[in-house]
Amino acid sequence: MQAAFLQQAADELYAAERDRRPIEPLTDRASGMTVTDAYRIQQINIDRRLRAGGRIAGHKIGLTARAMQQKFGVSEPDYGHLLDDMVLDDGASLDVGELIAPQIEVEPAFVLGSDLTGPGVSVADVLAATDHLRICFEIIDSRIIGWRIRLQDTVADNGSSARVVFGPARLRPTALALDALPTTLEIDGRLVESGNTRDVLGHPANGIVWLVNTIAAYGVGLKAGHIVLPGTPIRSHRIAGHREACGRIEGLGEVRLTLTGRPAVTAPDS
Repeated sequence: MQAAFLQQAADELYAAERDRRPIEPLTDRASGMTVTDAYRIQQINIDRRLRAGGRIAGHKIGLTARAMQQKFGVSEPDYGHLLDDMVLDDGASLDVGELIAPQIEVEPAFVLGSDLTGPGVSVADVLAATDHLRICFEIIDSRIIGWRIRLQDTVADNGSSARVVFGPARLRPTALALDALPTTLEIDGRLVESGNTRDVLGHPANGIVWLVNTIAAYGVGLKAGHIVLPGTPIRSHRIAGHREACGRIEGLGEVRLTLTGRPAVTAPDS
């Protein structure tokens, strides 16, 4: 698509996040927009944040579980960037008034100990490059009205990224059967979602394999110290109107988050 449209779309998404005022889906106005166009829009805003002093902390992979693909009507994963100002520690308090229509996910986080560059990367390569694993919450948020997203919309919107919250435990990847870990999400003390890490493409490291081999086409790799989120095995859950969340992955422990305030928009669960 023309550079002018890509810049305008990036400007609108940036303003939507800053002002907490969601916009109409980009794909409603540009039916010919490709996924490649969407990643170009995403990169415009990442470059903008880096120029303003932000630092890339890693990447997130989204829509790897069938439950999430069905929820948002897409058929393939996507990725977005994680910046340093998105990362919170276990037990942190999140003012959801900073967001628009946030939802929460539970997933394992891979923290790399060495660089990882495709093509041809395998699950074994990912595990060898991983220094440790941590449980985390990913808070996703859409700058598109009502989460009315197609794949191109969420890609342009940096994979609907918002915040990451880490649990305290750090484990070597060899210490766990990563393709068979029960996962649960509690909201205000009530179990609302459960699943198993095998639901992330059969093994969470497969999401990272997909990412590294995909971005290799652009001459990009992952760096030592980067956080990589492979995707959640369960459905995301809205957090508007709630006060506390607790996520658990067997063997990786738990992560907790206190919620305050109200988001700009109250979104339905689905």
